[in-house]
Amino acid sequence: MLQRKRILVAPLNWGLGHATRCIPVIEALENHGYEPIIASDGMALAFLKKEFPHLTAIELPHYHIEYTKKGIFFKMKIFRLLPRMLKAVREEKRAVRQIIKDHNIGGIISDNRLGARSKAIPCAFITHQLNVLTGTTTWITTPLHQRFIKKYNECWIPDVEYSPNLSGKLGHSYDNYLKLKYIGPLSRLHKKPVAKKYDLMIILSGTEPERSLLEQKLKQELVNFTGKTLFIRGVIEEEGTIIEEGNVTYYNFMNSAALEQAFNESEMILCRSGYSTIMDLAQLGKKAFFIPTPGRYEQEYLAKKLKKSGLVPYATQNDFKINDLHKADHYKGLKHIAGDMKWKDLFCLFECK
Repeated sequence: MLQRKRILVAPLNWGLGHATRCIPVIEALENHGYEPIIASDGMALAFLKKEFPHLTAIELPHYHIEYTKKGIFFKMKIFRLLPRMLKAVREEKRAVRQIIKDHNIGGIISDNRLGARSKAIPCAFITHQLNVLTGTTTWITTPLHQRFIKKYNECWIPDVEYSPNLSGKLGHSYDNYLKLKYIGPLSRLHKKPVAKKYDLMIILSGTEPERSLLEQKLKQELVNFTGKTLFIRGVIEEEGTIIEEGNVTYYNFMNSAALEQAFNESEMILCRSGYSTIMDLAQLGKKAFFIPTPGRYEQEYLAKKLKKSGLVPYATQNDFKINDLHKADHYKGLKHIAGDMKWKDLFCLFECK
């Protein structure tokens, strides 16, 4: 029996967005006769192991990316941690070399893991950030990131190339030396005609302490909200927990099937303005309200872009009040944008001799 070619799929562990958008990639690999091998760390690895318990999962070095309690200090902390992050990238490269040898890997798909690559086999890099916005230091972070991207055979952008698009200037570059392929938005979710069950769905994600800080604030605000609410805390644990408190139902996490059902049953979504979440909302055509993570320039940019386009309103974490949700009635909401790239064409990369 002919052995299926093994493809290493390695998403960055920075919130769950990179892991969730790899789900359709992993499913497509299986559907096209490949054997995906999952590699990541922390919550991202734990999440994907729950989604694909039948696949081999390998732990990679941690990047040491941490938030601060005040968003204005986030950039300062990232630059301070940069030597540790670059050390982790070097360790990751060594780990990937060993994984290739031990598991006979025939290709790599890295979602923003800078060390998940090899010159010996075809490698693709998934990112929606060709331009890495960091305020006054964008002129440093963007070329640095693109320098890493250039080392891959191809860069896959989960968006469409032309307007209207979802990522704006994040995912579109005027430099033509990168081998770019716009593969269309990636989402693990599908729209279904179901009856409404919740007036509001809150879904949290991201690293600490910002996830917990927003959870505490929203719990206080929900005291003044009378609608039926589903609150997904975004905490990956061994067992799922469900707690009923008045008109609010709390889950620590949901698998993709349950989350898809919950999204479809909800009238409005309150969440971060992370790009993977935006792709999910566009796929489902949902009304939403955004609270960008403090200090995350790309989330702030996306929230402002979509508000200016008349699609989704937003508020800062400090200023948000539950009554702000009414503003969404005056916005169009996100709509599905279809790409024209086919998986079969993308995966030709791994058939190159």
